[in-house]
Amino acid sequence: MSKKASIGVTGLAVMGRNLARNLARHGHTVALHNRSEQRTRELVEQFGDEGDFIPTYSAQEFVDALDRPRQIVIMVKAGAPTDAVIEEFAPLLEPGDVIVDAGNAHFADTRRREAALRERGLHFVGTGVSGGEEGALHGPSIMPGGSKESYESLGPLFEDISAKVDGAPCCTHIGPDGAGHFVKMVHNGIEYADMQLIAESFDLLRGALGYEPAQIAEVFRTWNTGRLDSYLIEITAEVLAHTDAATGKPFVDIVTDQAEQKGTGRWTVQIGLDLGVPISGIAEAVFARSLSGSAGLRAASRGLPGPTRVPIADATGFADDVERALYASKIVAYAQGFNQIQAGGAEYGWDIDLGAVAKIWRGGCIIRAKFLDDVTAAFSAEPGLPTLLTSGDFRKAVEDAQDAWRSVVATAVKLGIPTPGFSTALAYYDALRAERLPAALVQGQRDYFGAHTYRRVDREGSFHTAWATPERAEHPA
Repeated sequence: MSKKASIGVTGLAVMGRNLARNLARHGHTVALHNRSEQRTRELVEQFGDEGDFIPTYSAQEFVDALDRPRQIVIMVKAGAPTDAVIEEFAPLLEPGDVIVDAGNAHFADTRRREAALRERGLHFVGTGVSGGEEGALHGPSIMPGGSKESYESLGPLFEDISAKVDGAPCCTHIGPDGAGHFVKMVHNGIEYADMQLIAESFDLLRGALGYEPAQIAEVFRTWNTGRLDSYLIEITAEVLAHTDAATGKPFVDIVTDQAEQKGTGRWTVQIGLDLGVPISGIAEAVFARSLSGSAGLRAASRGLPGPTRVPIADATGFADDVERALYASKIVAYAQGFNQIQAGGAEYGWDIDLGAVAKIWRGGCIIRAKFLDDVTAAFSAEPGLPTLLTSGDFRKAVEDAQDAWRSVVATAVKLGIPTPGFSTALAYYDALRAERLPAALVQGQRDYFGAHTYRRVDREGSFHTAWATPERAEHPA
């Protein structure tokens, strides 16, 4: 075969197909492979005029179609299917070749695979790709991990096909081994929190003001012209404005109120617990989806007593307060997510540039937003920033939101409107700024029942009180 491809894609479902088309549209010759030969033929038949494709119908033919160093992008389901594809192709490759996993793999699996393939002289690059099927085709946000050496060859291709904001590609080398998939996991966790806060805003405007979905759509469209300008706010307005053709009812009213999830949000929370990072806003968003899906539990509890809802008289004022509360809670969600990336970097030896992460999230990905320009600026100005909440513009925004934020949460409680996202964000904020937390009492309790010891504020060391003795003597542990 005389003609060679610069990159190959195996796994031609929607995401893989669109990524291959994106590469071809940008002038790269792309080798194609799929377990089902029919998908390969269909791609070439339907989209062959978009660029140079080399269809192949066996693993060996696929590998032979690639220029050295060979670069193979795997787009299959995470877990065992990914391992199976790696084992199919790895024996056919040579030292220096690159395997890219662009699916939503768990970063721990990526670390394992990278180490194993490194032993065989191969580069393994776990790559987060955000933007859905449209992003894959028109320009996603791309988060590659792996070695610096592998990025030297892959980087130009990925930067070429990524989204662009102000001419800058939404792609950067995140860090070694599993860093790319870790950052993509946290991205998805933030996405969960962002979506939950937006959903709670909708519920507040409807439950407290009696607004119809079409009215709320207009509110969101207005918000999207200001500091909340984002893809998620934009599509929320579209969803709320949509009318179901079959019933004539608002679309949102004919959709079952049970939100599903694919697992990346749960991973974010689980790893947050492992790292000891308080990502309570992300956790509440995950639990809110779980609760929504607990149909039997909800049905059994529907008759429980609650307050009478009396509509709020000052509709415009309350809607403005919800906007302020949403923005403040959003800052908390992103602050928690970036803290988790910091903690992951420290734990696994990754030197992750948080400003660069925020910069590549400005376009292509699901959480793309005007807001991320300010996040990028904050971390660029202060790389060691402990939390976004202390950064100048964000600190000022949260300060300005104080009364509105607390009023919205109090109103929600008074009316019986569940706002776990808003409430948890505010509780996290108040806990951070507290001079003293009740954790001192918790430590006393732990020492009492389990002799777990405690530290004192006035001297060094750990101590234990002999609670069972009359004198309750304290002694160093």
